[in-house]
Amino acid sequence: MDAYTDTRLDESNFGEKNAAKVVQAFDAFPKTKPSYTHQTSNGGVWTVILTIASIILTWTELQRWWAGETTHAYAVEQGIGHDLQINLDVVVAMKCQDLHVNVQDASGDRILAGQALKKDPTLWSDWTTDLKHTLGTTKQQRVSLDSIGEYQEEDVHDYLGAAHKGKKFKKTPRVPRRVPSNSCRIYGSIDGNKVQGDFHITARGHGYNDFGEHLDHKSFNFSHHVNELSFGPFYPSLTNPLDNTFATTNGNFHKFQYFVSVVPTIYTTDAKSLRRVDKHAESPSSGEDGLKHHPKRYSRNTVFTNQYAVTEQSHAVSDMAIPGVFVKYDIEPIQLTIAEEWSSLPSLFIRLVNVISGVLVAGGWCYQISEWAGELYGRRGRRSLGFGMLHGKFDEKQAR
Repeated sequence: MDAYTDTRLDESNFGEKNAAKVVQAFDAFPKTKPSYTHQTSNGGVWTVILTIASIILTWTELQRWWAGETTHAYAVEQGIGHDLQINLDVVVAMKCQDLHVNVQDASGDRILAGQALKKDPTLWSDWTTDLKHTLGTTKQQRVSLDSIGEYQEEDVHDYLGAAHKGKKFKKTPRVPRRVPSNSCRIYGSIDGNKVQGDFHITARGHGYNDFGEHLDHKSFNFSHHVNELSFGPFYPSLTNPLDNTFATTNGNFHKFQYFVSVVPTIYTTDAKSLRRVDKHAESPSSGEDGLKHHPKRYSRNTVFTNQYAVTEQSHAVSDMAIPGVFVKYDIEPIQLTIAEEWSSLPSLFIRLVNVISGVLVAGGWCYQISEWAGELYGRRGRRSLGFGMLHGKFDEKQAR
């Protein structure tokens, strides 16, 4: 036993210490010797700052990846569309029997919208309590006119949710007994050709060769509330630029004109299915659910609808002109695709690595600059202090 002890072959030499040395022998990243390291006073502070910045940026990237990214892509509309659905809900300050509603498109077809749409007698005061705003030519004008509920583009999920909800117009408020109605609500959906056209509301006996009784000019009042004006499938829960707007006038002969540019729009969360569709396939009309009649081709997470931009012009006209509400719409030959997409997990990992690496590199540079600045400031302080001591000793020697 003494021989083994002298040669250090006891059991203690085969413990954890020797095992650690064996592991260190296979370490591919040798460590710096403690004598070569130098601890700084700001290193811990910078470590905490970089750690917090990395956590915040990582969390931001994860939130952005989870929410997805909304993209807007413009392209020439593919296929051929024939039909266009128009949804209207407007209240005019005149009696129903005194109004005519018609649609005439560029192909020459004239649609008697008054027969397809519903007309309900109502009171003007029942429609002034809702949140409405005037339509100005610029955003600043709408703000100066105390506009409420200004139009904002809906999210992709709003359209997808609206495609599965009810698609009915709300009921007209009842007129109390013994109270004469002073307005008319015109609402419903009509099908027209997908070409440029005019939609207008005029007075009886004016604008067309009507055989009815000529209406007294004193009863003209084309003040109106637009509750709904949309093209394509009817989604009551969505807001369009002309929805909840109103325009009033004190004159009998007044003309309101709206110029609308309609853009076919696709909302989807499955953009890959759109890319797989045959580009040369004919584009049929939209159904009630906003999907074209190819259920095998298009995903349920895709909605086909239309957006539009509108400008307004209103002015008083002479007795020889035709007063009324005129809407001129034009179909743009482009198609807007609004898609919500999510990146893959590998791309998310690459972005996180880039973000964290950028923070560490930038933090390293900031740390080196701060250390250099601190060292430079310390040298200047020591120099000024040293010169002062020598100068003091030199004065004492001269005094002696």
